[in-house]
Amino acid sequence: MRFRSLTFLLTSAAALAACASAPQTAAVAPLPEPPLAVAPAAPAEPAPVSALVQEVAIPHTSFKLENGLTVLVHEDHKAPVVAVSTWYNVGSKDEPKGKTGFAHLFEHLMFNGSDNLPGDYFTYLQQIGATDYNGTTWFDRTNYFETVPKAALDRTLFMESDRMGYLLGVMDQQKLDNQRGVVQNEKRQGDNQPGGLVEYEVLGNLFPNGHPYQHSTIGSMADLDAASLATVKEWFIDKYGPNNAVLVLAGDITAAEARPLVEKYFGTIKSGPVNTPAAADVPTLAAPKSIVMKDRVAATQIQRHWAVPGMQSPQLAAIDIGGSILGGLASSRLDRILVREEKLAVSVSAGLQPFQRIGLFEVDATVKPGVDPAVVEKRLDEIIADFVANGPTEDEVRRATTREVGGRIRGLEQVGGFGGKAVALAEGQVFVGDSDFYKKNLDAYAALTPADVKAAMQQWLSRPVFAIRLEPGDRPPYEETKFKPKKGKSADIKTPIVKRDMPNVGSNPQLDFPTVQHVALSNGVKLNYAQRTTVPVTQIALGFDAGYSADTANARGLQGMTLALLDEGAAGKSSQQIAEEEEKLGAQIAAQGSADISNVTLSALSANLGPSLDLLADIVQRPDFNQAEVERVRTQILTGIAQEQKDPQNMAARELPTLLYGEGHPYAATGSGSPDAVKAFTRDDLVGFQQRWLRPDNLQIFVVSNLPLAEVQQQLEQRFGTWTAPAGVAKGEKTFGATPSRPHNERIVLIDRPGSPQSYILAGQVTQIDPRGEMAPITGGNDVLGGQFLSRINMDLRENKGWSYGVRGTAQLNAKAVPYILSAPVQADRTGDSIAALRTDIREFLTTKGVTQEELQRTIANRIQQLPGQFETSVAVLSAMQTNALYGRPDNYYELLADKYRAQTQASLDAALRKAVDPAGFVWVVVGDAAKVKPQLAKLGLPVEEVQPR
Repeated sequence: MRFRSLTFLLTSAAALAACASAPQTAAVAPLPEPPLAVAPAAPAEPAPVSALVQEVAIPHTSFKLENGLTVLVHEDHKAPVVAVSTWYNVGSKDEPKGKTGFAHLFEHLMFNGSDNLPGDYFTYLQQIGATDYNGTTWFDRTNYFETVPKAALDRTLFMESDRMGYLLGVMDQQKLDNQRGVVQNEKRQGDNQPGGLVEYEVLGNLFPNGHPYQHSTIGSMADLDAASLATVKEWFIDKYGPNNAVLVLAGDITAAEARPLVEKYFGTIKSGPVNTPAAADVPTLAAPKSIVMKDRVAATQIQRHWAVPGMQSPQLAAIDIGGSILGGLASSRLDRILVREEKLAVSVSAGLQPFQRIGLFEVDATVKPGVDPAVVEKRLDEIIADFVANGPTEDEVRRATTREVGGRIRGLEQVGGFGGKAVALAEGQVFVGDSDFYKKNLDAYAALTPADVKAAMQQWLSRPVFAIRLEPGDRPPYEETKFKPKKGKSADIKTPIVKRDMPNVGSNPQLDFPTVQHVALSNGVKLNYAQRTTVPVTQIALGFDAGYSADTANARGLQGMTLALLDEGAAGKSSQQIAEEEEKLGAQIAAQGSADISNVTLSALSANLGPSLDLLADIVQRPDFNQAEVERVRTQILTGIAQEQKDPQNMAARELPTLLYGEGHPYAATGSGSPDAVKAFTRDDLVGFQQRWLRPDNLQIFVVSNLPLAEVQQQLEQRFGTWTAPAGVAKGEKTFGATPSRPHNERIVLIDRPGSPQSYILAGQVTQIDPRGEMAPITGGNDVLGGQFLSRINMDLRENKGWSYGVRGTAQLNAKAVPYILSAPVQADRTGDSIAALRTDIREFLTTKGVTQEELQRTIANRIQQLPGQFETSVAVLSAMQTNALYGRPDNYYELLADKYRAQTQASLDAALRKAVDPAGFVWVVVGDAAKVKPQLAKLGLPVEEVQPR
């Protein structure tokens, strides 16, 4: 994992919504403008933050082994899984000069085998059916985590202990060189994004030479080049002792069960040196500093940066909430003034990124095209100064803290992964020496006052600022690697291999998917309900049979623009009022479309379900489509499309659908649509789409809640049971026709992106896969070819050749057509070689080198064993319910999968994918530097056509 580039992301729903639909010739009745004199009804008073905080608890037991390993155990018996999270008290801030990127590089090496786990660590994780597994590195820590079936816990603890104590014996120069290449491609992938180089300027200017936070976690190419096997091994010896680690077990386990297991597997590992985290004061610039950068951005971005205190500061909550109020909330000061009222910016953001010793406070504004950036800079600084001088209101603080606490409640439904309960416990223990830090932190949020926020803002944001203006233009030449693998042996630390007996894996209980109940509201709307009582949250999806396939060929983007405008004014409430009401309730409402479905979702704190549903009903049933908001959102969407046309992955994604389906096909589009069509949409077009498609006779409701069905049904009946379709307006119909035939001759479409250190490869073909048919053999076969980390194509290009950070192939299910898609970001000088390797890997798999017995056993075991862990959260259950409905599957579909997987053979997996995919049927889209790439592509013997970004 790398430090996220401090780059602009359009945060409006418009930029995120999937493709939209086109106006049809049928007449539509315009929605009446709301009477201005009528004030919106006041919602019921939401639950106070103090009450919400009381619902957050992670009770746990702690103990320490003689070797210094700290162990935390939390019981959560909702599913037969256990999250195993190992945090090491070392990160990039602990790297000495000349060794930047070492912490992250070593994290990669920890997945390349240990004394008793030869080969790739992911092999063993997949054999036991692990879910939510990965490793990450940050400034302050390195962590490794997986959620595993309870029966595999012995094996998992053995695995984690083996790489903690018995790793160096199998580490060699080949593994180091390979992972060096993978990490450098990870760096290229991030740097290649628009604004991807901003991070280095921020860190280098905010922090003085020698400061632990001055360099990025990903490191420099030169330092990665210089990493030797001996120094990497020294890093492990110095940093990875048990006394420098925290192990968290959260899930279906007790402390009494955990202790003897941890003692057994970790107790014999010897203590190592104590890593004392590098001291790091919060620096203050001597004077304000401004720079101008140029990059592939669609609109100028104005950024303000400060170094502030981090997680160990008592002001953490105040600084964080100050950022939310200034620019983090949908109703923030900057959103209200710069985006909604004065319309000087298309998007804004502000917030705190906290680390152990320090934090980064950032404010961003993306300038509206046609507006003088100097005007935006002036107003941005005036708004910040006013906020610093006068502080927030009580209402702003309450809304921001409610949103924060609501997010924590939702996150604690999961035991592991990137942000579950295990993370909350480990983070507190590692960073502040207190596993109850999460609770004390929430108490601080609940007790926060406007005066606290004002004082923190005045203390830290009144200091000199580092300002960046990021303008459209050409970026400087890229710093490339100079590393060439050396033949022969390098200096090394010889370590004997220690043999240990790996424990067996017990049998796991079968998946018990929640019972789905089906009822109907008075108007016939189907309600699909499942109960999960882990957290007091209700998840609701209003699924309309629309999606961007409802758009006509001359109006790509209408669905997306319509969805984007739903919460920009409804039932007489302004977009500002809607945002404020949503935040008061701790609710999350979003509207997004896929190829087939237009979804409006609500995540509500169950204590506030009634007023949250009132707001949802207004947004869906009574949108205003005010002309001023239409124009504002139109500008946001067009700016987002312009940015997509500069981002390599989006450039490829915008080109491929038309190549696969042809210009007029409903799927020949992307979520954001066509800029020419978006420019032309009128208010009547938007109203027309809403009336034809977002209506009760085109709707199914899906709910997962801790509340009983009767209560949820009654609440929904009150808001949606009397909703009727608009009189005289016919329901929309989609026109698909026959599935397009795929070509039998490959070709390459090249999009020039000068100066790119990496090429983005996206290839596809339309298959004859029936999305409503039997998917187990296709899924299993594709796991071997391209669907998993250990797949043929990923292991070849990433783990064997080191040309990519990750390669993937997938059968992309849509209701009416299923394409097979390959994606591969690769280093620029290996673009042609990568396509050649992919073609060879695919052809061999589909002809002479099918699924091996080992691949079959591993894949089937993985698919079966991971089923109980896949539906740990209510969001996962909700998504599964919608998927089952879309493809006509039974409610217990996922419970039936284990037997279907057990029935598979090498022959059945081979046959399924060989029938679906033609090795000669791909069209290849390449986004990269044509000057470097074209000569490579010419050697492949395929026709190459160069096109402009779509």
